[in-house]
Amino acid sequence: MGSDPFQPQYRIQAVERAASILGAFTAEEPELRLSELAERLNLHKATTHRFLVNLEHLGFVERAPRSGKYRLGWRLFELGGLVSQRLDLWDEALPFLEGLVHDTGETGHLAVLEGGQAVYIERVETRRALRLPSAVRRGYPAHATNLGKVLLAYSRPDVVSEILLTRELATFTPNTITNVDQLHVELASIRDRGYSVDNEEFDEGLRCIGAPVRDSSGRVVAAIGIGGPVTRVTPARIEELARVVIASAHGLSMRLGAGHAPSWASSEAQSRGSSHFIPRGSSSSR
Repeated sequence: MGSDPFQPQYRIQAVERAASILGAFTAEEPELRLSELAERLNLHKATTHRFLVNLEHLGFVERAPRSGKYRLGWRLFELGGLVSQRLDLWDEALPFLEGLVHDTGETGHLAVLEGGQAVYIERVETRRALRLPSAVRRGYPAHATNLGKVLLAYSRPDVVSEILLTRELATFTPNTITNVDQLHVELASIRDRGYSVDNEEFDEGLRCIGAPVRDSSGRVVAAIGIGGPVTRVTPARIEELARVVIASAHGLSMRLGAGHAPSWASSEAQSRGSSHFIPRGSSSSR
């Protein structure tokens, strides 16, 4: 007669409690106070706090800057990224990123929106000595990054509002958009053009271009783009490079089942891509 290896002698209470804390967060309630967690798990607040301190140190939970509540941390996404490799998005994106690098000479990136940040899940670097610094499976502030702004632009209004309420619009360079109203104007402009530009908004000396990637339902599930030094990604080349990025985004979208002639297809996006881009910081921008 077989025996269940999960017998009482193998159970570790601390592990079970830590798992219970992580499992208490849901899509409906992504943020919880210490007192709420303690009450739901029937634990003393002091005990719950000790677990939270350790989980926060390890990156499994974090404190929301505005509300002070706890929420799931980025270490969980990093682990989840190992699982996500089986997804079509991950498998299909690499050839398009390689194509972007070949056609533009700049580093290519793919990102998804997680917890109000643009998390870069794939990257193909240019062979040029001067290149865009970045890290895969790391979250970057959505409001200040090229792919992050794309993802915000095509997110539901309630999702964007929640992100803006819970995350500070931190300043990284003189060009960073830190005003909510200006950010909404920027997101509307991205939807109108069909692509986003990070004009030295996260790192001075770097300029990036990105476009949305859609799945079979037409929903934007990721953003793909390039980035490089402003000496190469010049304002005069924005429209040219944007067309290449948009074409790559459409190709990847079609591989994900988005269809061959959606309303946002190449002809429309090409015309949008010709919209005049004025670099932030010039006399015509903020």
